Amino acid sequence: MEELKTYEEIKEFLLEAIQSYKEERFELHPFDLAGMLEKLRDLNYEEYEYICKKIPSELFAEILCEMPNYVQEEITEVISDKKVANITSMMDSDDASMLIYNIAQKDEETAQAILEKLDDEDKQIIEKLNSYEEDEAGSYMQNELFSASLDENIGVALRRLKKLKDEDELDNIFHAYLVDSSNRFIGSIGLEELIVFERDLKFSDIPNEKIKSFECNHKSDISEVVELVTNYNLSAIAIVDDENKLLGRITHDDIHDVIQQQDTKQLYSLAGVSDDAEQEESMYLIGRNRAFWLGINLITAILASIVIGMFDATIQSLVALAVLMPIVASMGGNAGTQTLTVTVRQMALGEISYTDAKKTIYKEVIISLVNGFLFALVIGVIAFLWFKIPLLGLVIAMSMVINLLSAGFFGAVIPILLEKFEIDPAIGSTVILTTVTDVVGFFSFLGLATIILL
Repeated sequence: MEELKTYEEIKEFLLEAIQSYKEERFELHPFDLAGMLEKLRDLNYEEYEYICKKIPSELFAEILCEMPNYVQEEITEVISDKKVANITSMMDSDDASMLIYNIAQKDEETAQAILEKLDDEDKQIIEKLNSYEEDEAGSYMQNELFSASLDENIGVALRRLKKLKDEDELDNIFHAYLVDSSNRFIGSIGLEELIVFERDLKFSDIPNEKIKSFECNHKSDISEVVELVTNYNLSAIAIVDDENKLLGRITHDDIHDVIQQQDTKQLYSLAGVSDDAEQEESMYLIGRNRAFWLGINLITAILASIVIGMFDATIQSLVALAVLMPIVASMGGNAGTQTLTVTVRQMALGEISYTDAKKTIYKEVIISLVNGFLFALVIGVIAFLWFKIPLLGLVIAMSMVINLLSAGFFGAVIPILLEKFEIDPAIGSTVILTTVTDVVGFFSFLGLATIILL
C-alpha cells in the first residue's frame, strides 16, 4: 500500500474505501483501514471524527476490533451511543465484550447505557464474558461456534453450517464441536476431516481416532490454554464449564494476542516498569511507577557502594583497582542478565518450574563457570600487560570466575524462588540480581586484592 503522509491524502483514501464498501467492491483488510484511521486521528482529530461518522456500522465493527484499547475507550466521544451499540451487536462476542470492557474503563455509565441498547441475548453474553477475571480462559472465549449432536446427519449439519455462513452468523470456523443431548462436550472434528465422509452418515459413525478431545475449563488460567494451543498446534480450542458443557471456543488469533501481551509484560517487567502504567496518558502515574523502581535500584546501588567503601584504603594504595572494578561488575551483570532472561522466558513458556530447578541451576552454573575461566584468562593477561603487575592479573582473574559463577547461579535461582513464593519473577529478579552481582564482584575483587596485593 502506498504510504500516505498528509491527513488530506488519508481522508481521501478512507472516503474511497467507504464508498467501495458500499458498492460491494471492497478489497482492503480492516487492519489496513484501522492503521489509516489511527494515523488520521493523530494528524487531525476533527477529520478523524468526520470519517468515523461516515463509516458503516458493519465495516466499523471489523475496523474497531483492530484498533488499540485506548481508541476503543474513547469511541463514544466520537460517535453516538446508538451507533456504538449497533457496532457492538455486529461483533463476535469476545470482541464485543472487550469493547464494552474498554469503554467501561473510561466511563462505566456510558458502557452500561450501550449495553441497555442491545437485545437481551447479546447483553447477557457480554455481561457473562466480562464477569470472568482477566486471566481466566472464559474472558477470552467467544460463544459463536458450530456444534452438532452425535445422532445428527453430516449432510444436514453441513447445510446448516452453510446457512449460518450465508447469514454471517459464523466466521473463522475450523471445527464441528460434538456434544451429547445435554450439551456436554465429546470432542471436535476438523472440517477438512469432515468433508471426506459420506453425507448420509451420522457423526456417531465417525471413527474415534478422527475426533479430538482438546478442551479447557472456563475458569482455567489463560496460560494453560496458550500451552495447549501452542503445544498441539491447534487452530481453536473448546471451552467447557465444570460439568463439561460446551460454552464457547478460543481461536488462535486470540491466543496470538495473549502471547504478545505476555511478551510485552515480561519486557516491561524486566525493565522495572508496568505495562498498564505505560499505557496510561497521565505522566504522573507513569513517573510514579518508574520512580518506585528507581528508588529500589538506588538502595541496591548504595549497598554496592558500602562494599566499595569497606576497601577504600586498598583502592587508595593501588589506583589500578579503581580502573578495573567496572569490568568485574559489568561482566557479572551481563552474565547474570543472560541467565535471568533465559530462565524467566522458559518459565513463562512452561518449560521449567520449581520441581526441576536443580537441572536448570546446574546447567547455568556450568555454562557460567566455563565462561568465567575463559574470560578470567583473557582479563588476567590484559591486566598484567596493562599494569605490569602479575598478581593483579591473578586477582581479577579469580574475581571474574567467582562473579560469573555467582551470576549464573543466582540468575537461575532468583526467578525460580520468586515464582515459588508467588511473586512475578519478571518484576523483582533484575533488581535483586544486580545487587548480588555488584556486591559479589566488588567484594571478591577488592577482598582478594587486600589479601594478595597488600
